[in-house]
Amino acid sequence: MRRCLLFFASYSESGGPFIDQVYVLQSYAEGWKEGTWEEKIDERPCIDQLMYSKDKHEYYRGWFWGYEETRGLNVSCLSVQGSASIIAPVLLKNTSARSVMLDRAENLLHDHYGGRDYWNTRRSMVFAKHLRVVGDEFRRKYLHSTDEADRTDYNEDWTQMKVKLGTAVGGPYLGVHLRRKDFIWGHREDVPSLHGAVKKIRSLMEKHKLKRVFIATDAIVEETEELKKLLPEMVRFEPTWEELELYKDGGIAIIDQWICAHAR
Repeated sequence: MRRCLLFFASYSESGGPFIDQVYVLQSYAEGWKEGTWEEKIDERPCIDQLMYSKDKHEYYRGWFWGYEETRGLNVSCLSVQGSASIIAPVLLKNTSARSVMLDRAENLLHDHYGGRDYWNTRRSMVFAKHLRVVGDEFRRKYLHSTDEADRTDYNEDWTQMKVKLGTAVGGPYLGVHLRRKDFIWGHREDVPSLHGAVKKIRSLMEKHKLKRVFIATDAIVEETEELKKLLPEMVRFEPTWEELELYKDGGIAIIDQWICAHAR
């Protein structure tokens, strides 16, 4: 049966804000039986608390990648153990839903993990060009960083990139990914305070003789303001409201990552 690819933004415009069925994928509560592996899939009670709740109209609300108008009509949990192909019968035969969302799809394994096509596909994946352009313009404007000066020339076709390892210089700045929010909640004893983080950042700037630092972070507003006071020379990509609406959180994260990846 033939299936076409449709970006969610296009679907939400043509198909409306409703997703007929949301399947939350999870492991089996009992784990492997007697240490033997078998591929299987079953509808089971949800192990963790659902991240979706019903509104007054009996629609499911939750996080749909920043699309606040999106709602689910049905939500259920599937315990899965096996490759991605085991979900096919469910999608093709066992549901009448015209639109299905798979949440926590990382619980499925790649059918051809480790094969030649798998690694070629992974190697060929690149960030969207319009996001790279935004990141490159920010580098040029605020960090005095260009591909020519930094020796970070790029080719859309990775098979045509002939750059020798170790020849890239990187931009004249330090790139820092400062994780906060949920990472702190899960690693309270391992994550330094902002003061501790700034101390380490300054140490690295001195070590590499850099005067600028670009920080990618999910810190809350209060922490960001404190960080600016502790580290006034820091630079951040702070999107306008229009940019945030256009690129969403995921796009902003990619721009951050692109800028960090070009640091010295």
